[in-house]
Amino acid sequence: MSLAIGVVSTAKSMGFDDKGKEGAPETQQAGKTAHEEESGDERGTSLSRHMSEGSAAVTEDEEEDVERKIDLGPQCTLKEQLEKDKDDESLRRWKEQLLGSVDINAVGESLEPEVKILSLAIKTAGREDIVLPIPESGNPEGLWFTLKEGSRYSLMFTFQVSHNIVSGLKYTNTVWKTGLKVDSTKEMIGTFSPQAEPYTHEMPEETTPSGLFARGTYSARSKFVDDDNKLYLEINYTFDIKKDWA
Repeated sequence: MSLAIGVVSTAKSMGFDDKGKEGAPETQQAGKTAHEEESGDERGTSLSRHMSEGSAAVTEDEEEDVERKIDLGPQCTLKEQLEKDKDDESLRRWKEQLLGSVDINAVGESLEPEVKILSLAIKTAGREDIVLPIPESGNPEGLWFTLKEGSRYSLMFTFQVSHNIVSGLKYTNTVWKTGLKVDSTKEMIGTFSPQAEPYTHEMPEETTPSGLFARGTYSARSKFVDDDNKLYLEINYTFDIKKDWA
């Protein structure tokens, strides 16, 4: 985190990276990585609606709340997806492998995917995970958590996907201290098919900043959106960085 007074850190996932991140490591889901899913175009058609190259390119000058319209083509239900190219045996098997154990009769008529963020967890070696349940309002009251300065941690999301495939699920996080914006982070989580069991996504381990000027209270806003800029969750919260754990 680069504060106005000059404290520098390499931490990224909770909002301490000056550059932000776009494009996480390939996400494994339903037997296919996000990279492998993109290769579906070479086989005739792709099960999901891919984001365009422009949707992945975010300039540093772009404001966080500016929404850009992306033409991803018409939406299809899962039943319609499976009906496409049904005479192509290899493509049909590929689609069934991607969808895994999805109950098409239960979810196949819905155009819109639904993503529910169940919890966030802060993982630190040698300590129990700090599990942060999501309030119904989306905004925790009071201080949400405390981090120790100079500590290594990783952030893990648990979420559930239903109704249809969610394409290009992204996490964004913006952090302020004393009214000044000190960081903006973007993380691509991936594309996921609906299933009964929740998904998890763990971000790379990072380090909180340390020193006198790094300590104090921060405010932050986290969002989960997809390639259609559909917002699934927005959380506004505060947290502390202190000399030691709470």
